[in-house]
Amino acid sequence: MAWYAGRPFMPSRVALVWIITCLIWSTVWLFIKIGVSDVPPVTFAALRLIIGILVMVPVTLLSRTPLPRAPSDWKLIAITGVILLGLNYALLNWGLQFVSSGLTAVLQSMTPAFALVFSHYLLPDERMTTRKVTGLALGTFGIGLIFWDQLTFGSERAFSGALAVTSGAVCVAFAYVMVRRGGRHLAPGILTTGQMMAAFVPLFIYACVVEGNPFAMTWTWRALQSAVYLALAGSVLAAWLNYWLLSRVGAVNLLIMGLVEPVIAIALGAWILGESMNGRAMIGGAVILASVWLSMAPAKTRASA
Repeated sequence: MAWYAGRPFMPSRVALVWIITCLIWSTVWLFIKIGVSDVPPVTFAALRLIIGILVMVPVTLLSRTPLPRAPSDWKLIAITGVILLGLNYALLNWGLQFVSSGLTAVLQSMTPAFALVFSHYLLPDERMTTRKVTGLALGTFGIGLIFWDQLTFGSERAFSGALAVTSGAVCVAFAYVMVRRGGRHLAPGILTTGQMMAAFVPLFIYACVVEGNPFAMTWTWRALQSAVYLALAGSVLAAWLNYWLLSRVGAVNLLIMGLVEPVIAIALGAWILGESMNGRAMIGGAVILASVWLSMAPAKTRASA
């Protein structure tokens, strides 16, 4: 007779790394919030990158990781680095001036949906399915439910700001899909280091032109601490884990953690900063967890006995 045999979401070790990486990224928003309250956002991002570079360059050299030899590999690293860490940061930080934090969270939650579209056309092993589309739509709805009272256009330039934030999400999705497509053979450390180095220069120039001389600014102790944490936990550890996971779970399943991060960030904000966490946030969180299960659970395969 016929029966359905399902497979687990992913191997236990991979699932554990996915959860750990998601937890790390969830803390990033808290420390960014602390840091940019004292320092302009792009300048703060540039400091985060330079700290990450100063850590990763010697680590990569000491580990004797073979450097890529093909010019196409260096081209991929440079282009995706500028898109992921340069253009994305510039768009996101510019858009945040005109868009509420709640609307930003909803727009950013569309990243895995964009990745699903790019993957469908660029990656033969990550095709679009009704289940994934439904799951991602449900996750975006959950984010919207959590931030319902913040979905406002607060200024005349709000539409431009929303477009910039959405474009940043497109940049993230495209960069990860391109790395998945052409950089599976590259070591995570090489990818992480190379992308940070490629993005730092344009980001630093943007910061100097738009926000002023970084060396003339007053750097508070908590801003420096936040930058160090973000560099080590986010730009180094979580980014390295991202690329380790990318070759094992794919671009869409990797970026789905973006749906879970706001829920954990809200819980951390309530615990550490004393921010409110209402019933709507809890319901939205439950909806998001359901969407993650729906999006990531593999389709059942038919077998015969």
